This record gives sequence, C-alpha cells and structure tokens, in this order.
Amino acid sequence: MKITFLIHNVYGIGGTIRTTLNLAAALADRHEVTIVSMLRHRAHPRFAIDPRVTVVPLVDIRENSADAADPLLHQPAKVFPTAEKRYKQYSRLTDQRAQEYLRACDADVIIGTRPGINVYLARFAPPRALRIAQEHLTHDTHTKKLRTQLARHYRDLDAVVTTTQADAAVYRARMRLPGVRVLAVSNSVPDPGPAPADGRANVIAAAGRLVRAKRFDLLIEAFTDVAAKHPDWSLRIYGAGADKERIQQLIDKQGLHDHATLMGAVPAIEAEFARASIVASASDAESFGMTLVEAMRCGTPVVATDCPLGPAEIINDGVDGLLVPQGDRQALAAALCDLIADEPGRRRMGQAARAAARRFDPFHVARVYEKLFTDLAASRRSRAWNRHKAHWRNRARRALRHLRR
Repeated sequence: MKITFLIHNVYGIGGTIRTTLNLAAALADRHEVTIVSMLRHRAHPRFAIDPRVTVVPLVDIRENSADAADPLLHQPAKVFPTAEKRYKQYSRLTDQRAQEYLRACDADVIIGTRPGINVYLARFAPPRALRIAQEHLTHDTHTKKLRTQLARHYRDLDAVVTTTQADAAVYRARMRLPGVRVLAVSNSVPDPGPAPADGRANVIAAAGRLVRAKRFDLLIEAFTDVAAKHPDWSLRIYGAGADKERIQQLIDKQGLHDHATLMGAVPAIEAEFARASIVASASDAESFGMTLVEAMRCGTPVVATDCPLGPAEIINDGVDGLLVPQGDRQALAAALCDLIADEPGRRRMGQAARAAARRFDPFHVARVYEKLFTDLAASRRSRAWNRHKAHWRNRARRALRHLRR
C-alpha cells in the first residue's frame, strides 16, 4: 500500500513532526511511505528520518532557492484557509504546488496533519484515495471562523482523527460530518532504548514551545517554592518560542538564575528526560501531551496539570505520574516536593510509567491505522450513501424554510 503524509515543514522541530516521523517509520515496515513537506527552510531536517521514507518538499523558501524568486510565493494563498494560524506562511505558490502534487498523487491513503493542509487534502486529493485528516490541535482551540471553514471541507474526507477521545467526542457533537469517521488515535512515541532514568539526578526537566499556553511562568513560580525547600535541585526548560525573553526575566526576578536554565530546543529530548528525575508540565491546554509520553517512555515520572484534553488520558494519577489542578501553583509545588522527598516512590512511579507508556509504541499505533484503512475501504459505499442522504435532507430543509417564509 502507498501511504502519503502531508506536513507543514518536516525540516523543523515540533511534536507533530516527531509523531509523524514515528508513525511513518512504523508503517514503512509494510508499506511504501512518503512525507510531503509543504515548506522547506533548511538543507536537512532536524530530526532523523527513516531511510525507507521518501521526503518530497513542495516549496523551498530558503533565501537563494529558485522558489524565492517566484512571484507567486509573495501572493497570499487563496485555498489555504484565512483563519488558520499558519496562513501568512502560505501563498499562491503553495496552493499551486499542493494542487499539482495531489491531483497526480497515486497513493492509496493520504493523511493531512494540520487544518489548512487538510483543506488541500479535501480539495485536491483524488477521490479514489482514502483521505484522512489528523487534528493535532483541538476543536475548541480553533476559532469559530476556522471551524466554519473546515466543516465545509471536512465533509468530503473519509476520516478525522484526533489525538484524544475527549476531542473526538467534541467533534462528533459540534461538527456534523455525515459519512466521515471521527475517532481518536494516540500519537506514537518509540522506546528510547534500554537505559531508563535512574531517578538519582537532582533535576526537574520540562519541554515545549515557549508560549504562554504552556505556562512556564507557573512552573517557574512553583519551582521558586521547591528551590526554597530543596536548594540542591535544578530546573531545566527545553524549547524555543516567542515567550523566551519573558520567561528568562521571570527566572531572574525570582532569583533562580543559579537553579533554573533555559536550555534551548533539542531534537532528541528523550536523552534529556532520561537525565532528569522528574518531568513537569504546567500547561493550560494540551491537544495530546507528547512530552508526557516521551518522559514516561524514559521511565521518568511526570507531574502535570490536569488540563484539557490530553494528560488525564495519558497519566494514571498516583500510579505512573501525578495530576494537579490547572493553574494551581501551590499544588504543583507540593507534588514536585513530594516526589523529591520520596526517592523510592519516585523510582517505582518511573517504572510504572515506562510500562504504561508501551501502549504508545509506534508499532501498536501503526496497527490501529492499518485497521482504520481497511475499515474505511470496506465502508466507502455506505459512507457515501450517508453523505448523499444528508445532502438531500439539508436541501429539503432549506427549501421548506424558503416556502414558509
């Protein structure tokens, strides 16, 4: 089977890129897999890519590339939805290249990995291919305008896949998609290897985009309380983003310059998590929680806020990690202090986390997707009939409303 993934920019760093590469490599055991990168901004990807996976960049935005001189690159996109957060990075050239590639694509399955790209998928992919939209964000993080734009196009897909059961339920309730399968499939995270964390280092680690929603400010404030009781412990924050300067200023303001460090972005975060004894997350919202699973796969226990939507579906509170109320500095600090004070308990929790996280192995996730491909192919005719019935039912309702007026 030929499987193609459509991704924003496989040459960068991010959770969607990591999980796409993990799944692509697992599927490459049995299938021919291609990753189509809408954009390319550097010569080589930051993450290692399985050599069995083919990478096809569509638009090269490097300064001296041939595409940089194409006038279409500087004209705003007409197909990519205007309400999508990445809209300004897209152009008439990305519209054109996506259309050309997809209309000639001979893949059996095509999987989009962000909302705007899923519109390309719905508009241009050949109907004979199974068209699957992955949602690595959540329904409620999209603006009302974007949800309206997506609903028009998602009706033409075969499936919408979210990363959590909670988000799948929201899509089923709030976006009517007759004939479209809506389901949740977890992101995949590979086993980092045979050397798990030993729980002895006096280090708390955290990772993610340095943006306000990740609440690194709350984590730093909580760590201020931790450092007062355990001055031999340190906090290491991995990631890059627009909030870097504000976070550094808060570290300095709290007098934590000897205890808390912004480490920058790293492509292999598992190695850093394995060197820590605790991984912390203070997010206000998570579409899944890749860093939580990555830490658990290293055998490092996690303390995370019980925010919508992912952590509660990943962590079994008190067994393989700890959940604390969202936005609660005191609860976060107390949970961290509890694990710091209980080294044997910390090790037991890390072992339980490593065992529980096996369910996110790419092999298992790939088998779920293969079953989905089979189910979608078998139900294609009945789903088309459901879509057809819904279309004529809506037309009848509009006609009836018109007559009543």
